[in-house]
Amino acid sequence: MDDEKIKRAVRLFLEGIGEDPDREGLKETPDRIARTCAELYHGVRRDPGEVLTVLKEERHDEIILVKGIPFYSVCEHHLLPFKGLCHVAYVPDRRITGLSKIVRLVDVCAARPQLQERLTTLVAETLMNRLKPKGVLVIIEAEHLCMTMRGVRKPGSKMVTSVVRGLFRRNEKTRSEALSLIYGNTGVER
Repeated sequence: MDDEKIKRAVRLFLEGIGEDPDREGLKETPDRIARTCAELYHGVRRDPGEVLTVLKEERHDEIILVKGIPFYSVCEHHLLPFKGLCHVAYVPDRRITGLSKIVRLVDVCAARPQLQERLTTLVAETLMNRLKPKGVLVIIEAEHLCMTMRGVRKPGSKMVTSVVRGLFRRNEKTRSEALSLIYGNTGVER
């Protein structure tokens, strides 16, 4: 990242909205924003597949699920945050990865200016390409500040996206089992 460009841009932004970037409360803001950018955008130009360690596992061919992975990202349209939960399920085909690697994958994919639709697809496609599983299911539920604090101003509304590949797409029973594990639905009415 180019810290100096970020600092200059923040000063111009502050001037552009009518603020004095040299006043006491704002003097250090360009430096703080540059440091924040290093954290928020550490996934820019990074191959998300590099965080997935591939382990050989001959016998396991049942659903592996990591649900409720919290994430934060920034909407590329308004540069405002969106946050939510990501659920990742896959059925291995002789290749698995550590659970923490899936969490890191979501983190790296989210750490760039992003669209939720692209984020969901990027997580799924990275798993498909790197692990070559029998199937992948990724669901993201997120609240977008570009919709809750500006525009239509509807706090609490969430966007849900899903990407379904392989066995989860072809086999309704397997897909239903994964959804039941994620949402706790057994499909039986009470």
